[in-house]
Amino acid sequence: MWEYTDKVQEHFLHPHNVGEIEKPSGTGDVGSLACGDALKLTLKINKDDIITEAKFKTFGCASAIASSSVLTDMVTGMSVDEAAKITNEDIASALGGLPKEKMHCSVMGREALEAAIADYRGQVLPMAQGEIVCECFGVTDLEIIRAIKESSLRSVEEITNFTKAGGGCGKCEDKLREILQQTVSGKESAVPVNVKLKPKRMTSLQKIKKIEEVLEREIRPGLRKDGGDIELIDVDGDFVIVSLRGACKSCHKSQTTIKEYVEKKLRELVLESLIVEEEN
Repeated sequence: MWEYTDKVQEHFLHPHNVGEIEKPSGTGDVGSLACGDALKLTLKINKDDIITEAKFKTFGCASAIASSSVLTDMVTGMSVDEAAKITNEDIASALGGLPKEKMHCSVMGREALEAAIADYRGQVLPMAQGEIVCECFGVTDLEIIRAIKESSLRSVEEITNFTKAGGGCGKCEDKLREILQQTVSGKESAVPVNVKLKPKRMTSLQKIKKIEEVLEREIRPGLRKDGGDIELIDVDGDFVIVSLRGACKSCHKSQTTIKEYVEKKLRELVLESLIVEEEN
């Protein structure tokens, strides 16, 4: 049984700033329900770049709730630049410490904050550019290397405590060990031995921007030549909802256009798992 500080228990039993800000300045969505931990952080930021309000919704354990709650208290009143410097160690310290097995909850809080700030600034998170090493929890090599460096990790067990990588099926433990050895020896720029490169993980913001770019550059010109057009309606996970316009909308081959042209092009240039559907 883990021992929790009074501060953790206080924020777990009586969490602060629960909810979601309407029309937030920045939103950070990290984790997933499938992985057992998920956090949505919303920020309200004024014209002077001061965070005036922060709220959270989380699915997870006591440490996840407490970490999210104390984080909202920490960032309220800070400038965006100040908030961007908060580390997971700062979050854990504000709670009087966390069990080593629960440090990934503070990491999730820091990642949500970074994602919300990136959303506010219209930027893409660097960590999302890494290659996925732990398929169970979607953890990239860059996230693992960062955790090793920042928290001086020296074992696979510690990597799991901080990132959850290796905490599922365990198939990636050899890869984690190799990354650990290379990072500690200063050779982390090399691709870990025997690691099969996986498709790059993309943030929701990055995915939407890439889809819009491909639609504008590769797909729309071809449709316009035939008097048609296309509009992006929504992106929900890997599902891309579009609406055909002009001549394309009434064409009896519209489904062929959607699947054989639009979907195929987006899978080729954005993400292989995308599924394109037409708005009802």
